[in-house]
Amino acid sequence: MTRALVVVDIQNDYFAGGAHPLHEPDAAAANARRLQEAFRANNEPVLNIQHVWDDPEATFMRPGTAGVEIHETVAPLPGETVIRKTHPNSFLETSLEETLRGLGVDHVVLCGMMTSMCVDATARAASDLGFETTVVHDACTTRELAFGGETVPARQVHAAFIAALGSAYATIVAAADLTLS
Repeated sequence: MTRALVVVDIQNDYFAGGAHPLHEPDAAAANARRLQEAFRANNEPVLNIQHVWDDPEATFMRPGTAGVEIHETVAPLPGETVIRKTHPNSFLETSLEETLRGLGVDHVVLCGMMTSMCVDATARAASDLGFETTVVHDACTTRELAFGGETVPARQVHAAFIAALGSAYATIVAAADLTLS
């Protein structure tokens, strides 16, 4: 089995001072960095996803801004794949599937931002495309959401989406528990 780490949208706008800050992004990014280091040490592929929202009404991830850049904590190494996307699903209208298949990957390990949007959409798509899918829950984060006059705290949003993914789409693990062999 050949695995690849896919780091989804860990970009500056999601951190303090960014246009769309998330809940505890530094902790999630630090765990994602540990995963990158472990995959690199095992000579396993690391693919980096960068969301670019090229729309006049975009409020974050706008081209040409510092916020759209991949955060320094998880900066790609020279020569590492960076795939730009415009949709929450990292496979939609990108070269991600082709790149993974070209590398012989059949197991995708995901981490990134936001659990409730791009990580969720990407994990579901990976599973639907036949990849064994693992989501590293503590290397992901999100933000609070509101619906029907209720505000749902970020921790609960994260837990609900991780629980849903774990019920049918992905194996859920902590960074420290991911077997790297």
